[in-house]
Amino acid sequence: MQQLLNTLPQQGELVWIGARTARNEAMLELNQADVKVGEGLVQDRFSGNAESKRQITLIQQEHLMAMASLLHRDSIAASDLRRNLVVSGINLLALKGQTFCINAVVLQTTGLCHPCTKMERLLGPGGYNAMRGHGGITAKVLTSGVIKLGDTVKLID
Repeated sequence: MQQLLNTLPQQGELVWIGARTARNEAMLELNQADVKVGEGLVQDRFSGNAESKRQITLIQQEHLMAMASLLHRDSIAASDLRRNLVVSGINLLALKGQTFCINAVVLQTTGLCHPCTKMERLLGPGGYNAMRGHGGITAKVLTSGVIKLGDTVKLID
C-alpha cells in the first residue's frame, strides 16, 4: 500500500495565486509571489507565523468545477475560496504527508483546509456544504523562493 501512496507520476500546474491582504478584504490576484520559510506567501496577511501549519493554502482547480456543479452555477471564482494557490492536474489529497515543490519552493503538506462559515456568504446558500471535502490542503514552507503562474507542481521523491 505504501508503494501505491508514494507513486505519483502526475505533475500539476500552478494556475492562480492569491493573497488575503486584510480581514474580509478582496483577494489580491498575483502573477508571481515570494514564499519564505516561516512566513508563507509574503503578501498574505497570515504570513510571518513560523509556528503555523497553515502557511500556504492550496486547492485543486478541478474541485472548483465540482463545487460550482453542486451549487448549480457555471463557475466559481478562485478568489471567492480564499486559498493562496490553485493548482490543476495533480490530486492534492495524494500529497498528504508528502513533500512537494512548486518551482524551487519546497512545501510539506500539514493537513486539510476545511471551509469556514464565510463560504456561505461568499458562495451563497449551501456554499459551505458544497465545499466540504473539496477545501484543499494546508502546507508549511521548507525552502524559500519565487513561484509564478505556470510553474510545475510535483512530488519530491
